[in-house]
Amino acid sequence: MFSWVKQEQGGSNKEGEMYQTVTEGLQTLYTKKLLPLEETYLFHDFHSPALEAADFQSKPMVLLVGQYSTGKTTFIRYLLEQDFPGMRIGPEPTTDGFIAVMYGENEGVVPGNALVVDPKKPFRKLNAFGNSFLNRFICSQMPNQVLQSISIIDTPGILSGEKQRISRGYDFAEVLRWFGERVDRIILLFDAHKLDISDEFSEAIKAFKGQDDKIRVVLNKADQVDTQQLMRVYGALMWSLGKVINTPEVVRVYLGSFWAKPLQNTENRRLFEAESQDLFRDIQSLPRNAALRKLNDLIKRARLAKVHAYIISYLKKEMPSLFGREKKKDELIQRLPEIYTVLQREHHISPGDFPNVTKMQDMLQHYDFSKFPSLKVKLIEKVDKMLASKIAVLMAMIREEEAKQPPAMVSGGAFEGSQDGPFGQGYGEGISAGADAEDWIVSRDKHRYDEIFYTLMPVNGKITGVNAKKEMMNSRLPNTVLGKIWKLADCDQDGMLDDEEFALAQHLIKIKLEGYELPTELPNHLVPPTRVLTGHQASC
Repeated sequence: MFSWVKQEQGGSNKEGEMYQTVTEGLQTLYTKKLLPLEETYLFHDFHSPALEAADFQSKPMVLLVGQYSTGKTTFIRYLLEQDFPGMRIGPEPTTDGFIAVMYGENEGVVPGNALVVDPKKPFRKLNAFGNSFLNRFICSQMPNQVLQSISIIDTPGILSGEKQRISRGYDFAEVLRWFGERVDRIILLFDAHKLDISDEFSEAIKAFKGQDDKIRVVLNKADQVDTQQLMRVYGALMWSLGKVINTPEVVRVYLGSFWAKPLQNTENRRLFEAESQDLFRDIQSLPRNAALRKLNDLIKRARLAKVHAYIISYLKKEMPSLFGREKKKDELIQRLPEIYTVLQREHHISPGDFPNVTKMQDMLQHYDFSKFPSLKVKLIEKVDKMLASKIAVLMAMIREEEAKQPPAMVSGGAFEGSQDGPFGQGYGEGISAGADAEDWIVSRDKHRYDEIFYTLMPVNGKITGVNAKKEMMNSRLPNTVLGKIWKLADCDQDGMLDDEEFALAQHLIKIKLEGYELPTELPNHLVPPTRVLTGHQASC
């Protein structure tokens, strides 16, 4: 049944031996420790299908969710910088199904029914959602550099109204929940002109409960409003999200216009560039954190499986042996919130580890409690041992694997060249200003700095630290920052500043006051001219 584990292990790993890779370790722990508990207590019927080899070996996945015409498909095209098979873009609801955009040597489309029988793809368990879903699910394959590192899932545009929810023919929220458990990043897209969260969109977001760490929000088309309107739009979006995402932390929102067309409103250009670079860095980090994410998801799954086992075995224990079973079943379902409280106290379980009580009550209606298994302590102990010791071994292995061979960052498409060249973020600004100029950039304002310098009573062309401190503190920067500026500016480290060093200190103060970061070492283009020797720089 689980030939993929034996194949991966080569038959060499036994209890207590080290795993050769983190992926192998995750697969083995799941199959030997957690899967028996899940199968015994019908975990797959109540919560989530069993994991397969492809779930552990797949590339990081990004799930895009949003209302129609918020730019989900355009966002994918923006990242890939090319069209993908099956792509449709328009102001009306165009994407009417799920599209998995993945890497493939040959460009083409694989229909859903063929996709769910492919053991190399992590979608086999989607077969449970039936033909209504599979007819609206395709895999778009293409040879694109971005897709060598990540896969992207496009979803149908969400509309408001009961008709939209009913006419899908499958449980949209459950499909999203299935994807939410398996993807590495969930991006919720909003349009600056469409901030309302419809009932179905609200249900979709609630389907990601427990995956809050994966959620990012993108406020797209932000260039279509001016700064004042953008502030109001941002505030309204945070208010709307606060009603749906019930966490004390504020969700990260990225502002921008994610398509390759001119900005309609350029006054926030610098903000949009900084936000897009932040989002790119977040997506680029996914391959590096993929193993850690899978490990984290396995831990969450193990905790839920344990709680589920306690619930099922408790219900079995409470059932009468002969008469009054149906009445007792109804009573236990009604008392489920109380049973949760009893199990919390008895097994020291956090309330947050328990499944949704209403959903659990609905599902329990269809089962015969007398056929539930009793509590098997050995199965629980196996999972406890896995969480207590085996997981720590894999945590250490993740760092070792990264040290030996760091995972490649996402590259290609919109990620290519976004950091380098004159159009990279921050190029020619802050500390890098003047990097390609022939003159010393500090000299442009040196006449002003000299006027201040000569009022500080220099002796032999230098001012003391005490006198320099008085002037530098006028900037109101913290002492820790001023101390760093002093170290960068005092090139000969004699505890005094000449006119060039003082001008450099004032220039660094100006950079910091403009909101830029200071370097740990002084760049070559900021070294004072008299400190630059033939082919070398002095102690600066």
